[in-house]
Amino acid sequence: MEAIDASQIEIEDAVQAKDGWYIYRAANADKGLILYPGAKVEPEAYAYLAQELSKQNITVAIPSVRLNLAILDVSKADEIIEKEDSLEWYISGHSMGGAAAAMYADQHLDSINGLILLGAYAASNDHLKESNLPVLSISGSEDGLSTPEKIDENSSNLPEKTEFIEIPGGNHAYFGVYGSQSGDNEAQLTVSEQQEIIIELMVHWLQNTVPSGQSPS
Repeated sequence: MEAIDASQIEIEDAVQAKDGWYIYRAANADKGLILYPGAKVEPEAYAYLAQELSKQNITVAIPSVRLNLAILDVSKADEIIEKEDSLEWYISGHSMGGAAAAMYADQHLDSINGLILLGAYAASNDHLKESNLPVLSISGSEDGLSTPEKIDENSSNLPEKTEFIEIPGGNHAYFGVYGSQSGDNEAQLTVSEQQEIIIELMVHWLQNTVPSGQSPS
């Protein structure tokens, strides 16, 4: 699914892929966010999200993954974490990309500082659910794929203190900017409105989250 132009969504400076990564750099960043795309969704569909997060001093790295399926390239985040180890890294993902991000978190609790799920849920795991890793789950009330029921059914696969936030009227496809998606429900807000809510929630959480293993100052 390709990125599209949408009303009120303005990509100011298109980032080109380099070594398999689209990186939106923030000059004074101390935090970095890896974002795994949804299944069959092009990385550019998350360009606006990354662009706006980078304005808030968060460097965002979106990988190109095999066959546009992050689930086949779960360890991809290793590349950027090892290369740019000065940043405090968090991992996130949309849809199946979120499931892949949760799998990565389960296997690399010592190298990431938090997990953000976007219209996604974690599968059964060995370590993540028992950890103290900070996790934010953002979902949509109208999501026809990662439905509110599925989010709830799989909530036990996440740490006890996971923060769950549902966007009223939000759907599955509007976690990116790529149009509509088969099986999804119609959103009750525009793609730009849902994107702005997601950005605000992510920025607030990233700015106020104490990484696991650290004590509040």
